[in-house]
Amino acid sequence: MSTPVAMQPVAEPATGKSGPRAAHRLTGFMPLIALVALVVALTIADPDFLTQRSLTAVARTAAPLIVLAAGATLIVLCGGIDLSIAALASLSTVLLALWLPDLGGLATPAVIAVAAAIGAVQGVAHVLLRIPSFIVTLGGMSILSAVALVVSGAGTVRVVDDTPVKWLELYVGGYVPMSAAMALLVVALIAAILKATPLQSWVSATGYAESAARLAGTPVDLVKIGAFCVSGACAGFAAVMLVSRQFSGGPTMADNLLLPAVAAIVVGGTAITGGHGSLWRSLAGAFVVTLLRVGLPIVGVPSAYEQILYGVIIVVAVALTLDWSKVSIIK
Repeated sequence: MSTPVAMQPVAEPATGKSGPRAAHRLTGFMPLIALVALVVALTIADPDFLTQRSLTAVARTAAPLIVLAAGATLIVLCGGIDLSIAALASLSTVLLALWLPDLGGLATPAVIAVAAAIGAVQGVAHVLLRIPSFIVTLGGMSILSAVALVVSGAGTVRVVDDTPVKWLELYVGGYVPMSAAMALLVVALIAAILKATPLQSWVSATGYAESAARLAGTPVDLVKIGAFCVSGACAGFAAVMLVSRQFSGGPTMADNLLLPAVAAIVVGGTAITGGHGSLWRSLAGAFVVTLLRVGLPIVGVPSAYEQILYGVIIVVAVALTLDWSKVSIIK
């Protein structure tokens, strides 16, 4: 009869250990360094940038992006990716605009619940059908975009009475936008739940070495489905923020947030291969991306170059954060 052997992690070689550790710590601070550098650069380019009005506009613009990136970060930490978050948010804006007249205040939790359920369905398809998350969410993006067009009649759905969502346009203490405060609360709540439960180690183990995580008893499938469910719920809440600001819902309202959300995650230092990163880094990444969007006109760069910038940022950030030990062959 064979004797079970306990698997222990292989210790790092002593040679040159301090170098990689110092580099790792420096990489962890890169989002904050980039954020501070952008603020300084924009202040030099436009001295009025550090006014309450400008900072409030940045915070309000960043709020939906922060929520979207927070949910999608969990999936990336698990080693997957969600390309449907923007399409799901757009569909959610349409559903919210349609349901507000009849459901009133209940429309918000209803939309978030539906979005979470859609996310969970995609997670189940990924896990049970063994289809890569890239393919599942790419198909989901197409389906959700089509459904949004059909449901909305391929047009904007106006919100006549925005009272149930108007609270997101209030200010905390007269200075901080409620939407930004709620975005920070979402990040803090998810991070606290991960920290206080085994979920953080389960998510990291799933993304870092899924096979080893299964052998160790980690409920990998449930972790992945849960990550997709949370990502869907975040997309739904981001839609509520957009509707409160635009006073309408539209089948393409959030579509332009997909690349910024992915850019926020990778700029924050979360490895696209999974297992390494955090929600707080994605928060910093979201502010960096938002400052870039706001800063382009300030320095005289046409907004048409925005998508080019996002593409360059994603490629460079992935190259810097990729865990090459997990990628032996590049295809």
